Amino acid sequence: MAELEIHHEEGHEHDPMGKRVGVMAALLAVFLAVVTILSHRAHTEAIITKTDSNDQWQYYQANKLKYHNLELGERLIGILGPHNPGAKEALEQFHKDKQKYTDQANEQKEKATTQMEKSEAAEHRGLRYDLGEGLLEIALVLSSLYFISRKMLFPIIGFIAGVAGLIVAIAGLLV
Repeated sequence: MAELEIHHEEGHEHDPMGKRVGVMAALLAVFLAVVTILSHRAHTEAIITKTDSNDQWQYYQANKLKYHNLELGERLIGILGPHNPGAKEALEQFHKDKQKYTDQANEQKEKATTQMEKSEAAEHRGLRYDLGEGLLEIALVLSSLYFISRKMLFPIIGFIAGVAGLIVAIAGLLV
């Protein structure tokens, strides 16, 4: 049976900087994974709250349509027969319904505006996470180039990009 010899690169055990860069790259990969998850969650939250906002605007518009239909009914009664026996009752009911739809529309407008603001905040947070994610990816790639080139310039720039990425991602928590 043929024997297989595995040759190891010389100096692997004697490269303490390689171990440090490897640990730094592993930490960058962990931070990258966390920021990526935060980014995806923020964008999902933005979509959900935007959908809720759109629903509230639809309810608002429906109430405004109902309100305008009641106005039309009032005008028609005024033109066609204000002296009919049921006209006064219909006008009183129209007035009550108009107040109800006005109140509901105002409430839904407030909810829609609140949801829209939440959606925008989540989107801003997501964009910060995206930028942090990009910087962490750059940091990881640059740090890994050390193992090919053995030049300290790459992990130094990678470290700077990684710190910048973490700062930008942490700023996303503050939005």
